[in-house]
Amino acid sequence: MSVDAMFLYGTLRHQPLLDCVAGGSVAVQKAELADHVIAHAVSGAGQVQDFPLFAPRKGSVARGLLIRPDAAAKARLDAYERVFGYDPVTVTVATADGPQDAAIYLPRAGRWRAGDAWSLKAWVDGPGQLSVEVASEVMALLEVAAPEAVFERFRMLENRAASRRRARARPGPATLRRSVQDGDVLLNALRRPYTWFFGVEEADLQFRRFDGTHSDSVTRAGFIMADAVSVLPYDPVRDRVMLVEQFRFGPYARGDANPWSLEPIAGRIDPDETPEQAARRETREEARLDLRALHPVHRYYPSPGAITEYLISYVGIAALPDSAEGVSGLEIEAEDIRAHVIPFERLRALMDSGEVENAPLLISAQWLALNRDSLRDGVGRA
Repeated sequence: MSVDAMFLYGTLRHQPLLDCVAGGSVAVQKAELADHVIAHAVSGAGQVQDFPLFAPRKGSVARGLLIRPDAAAKARLDAYERVFGYDPVTVTVATADGPQDAAIYLPRAGRWRAGDAWSLKAWVDGPGQLSVEVASEVMALLEVAAPEAVFERFRMLENRAASRRRARARPGPATLRRSVQDGDVLLNALRRPYTWFFGVEEADLQFRRFDGTHSDSVTRAGFIMADAVSVLPYDPVRDRVMLVEQFRFGPYARGDANPWSLEPIAGRIDPDETPEQAARRETREEARLDLRALHPVHRYYPSPGAITEYLISYVGIAALPDSAEGVSGLEIEAEDIRAHVIPFERLRALMDSGEVENAPLLISAQWLALNRDSLRDGVGRA
């Protein structure tokens, strides 16, 4: 039996998220279902998830919201729920107007079990802070891709949203350049013609000129990427560095005759980790190394004219015996990464010859050249 109403028990009770997914403002009504609980979903391995599970529990009451979306909003909500593998079933909930039949979306049987009680407020104050930005990209992607395909890229969408939040939280100093004021940039239109592993955004905007007036409306496009870290491992005792080598699509697409690149260790920062944590995780994944001290090199945009990528580079202190060399990488990401352990002077020679063409490696190597003596004297070995 088809029903017009929907019972929302989880993250969609967050009104900004609901309005984003539905495509407009949605009226809500309180509703509840006895002998059920809204609990944290727990995996078979015992990992507690951030999202909730609706499950039977004698004596409990699951409180939620009843909505009656129009056909367009209902289709958007259905597609969003199917991204996460949820399907609708019909339940009867209690409202101030009496019992009401409603569709409720539930995960497929056997995927999760119920844990402790789940709190919407705790979710909104924590992992849910990125939810509306992520949902906006999800809904754009659903216009051109199936829900299952969107789910495969959901983590990258979260990474991009986390990057935007990180940028807002840590604005750079402005002692020489312009100090930004409200209204310096006027956004007239925003389009996302491509949203996949990476994204493309195209905007019509006006920016404040140096004479104080606004420019005419101009169209600008950018390649949207998540923040990343790079790590150049250095052994101050042996005076050695580790470089990694792997195939790179960028040089290949440019037509480079040799698309294998010498680089520092690098990777995207996950939404739930700091740059330092990402640096240590990537080093373990790509080179099976545990770092000691991490020395910040710099934070920078490699190509701000068209690319949003923001890099945080480090030199990491580690023991680099001959046995540290080898091939590694995550199979699920089709990584095939070879680690080279070489003397620092060999790295200088590779830079001079042009064999090293990777910007984060060049920047980190220059920092190391300036700070190598102090590191060898014992700074950062602990």
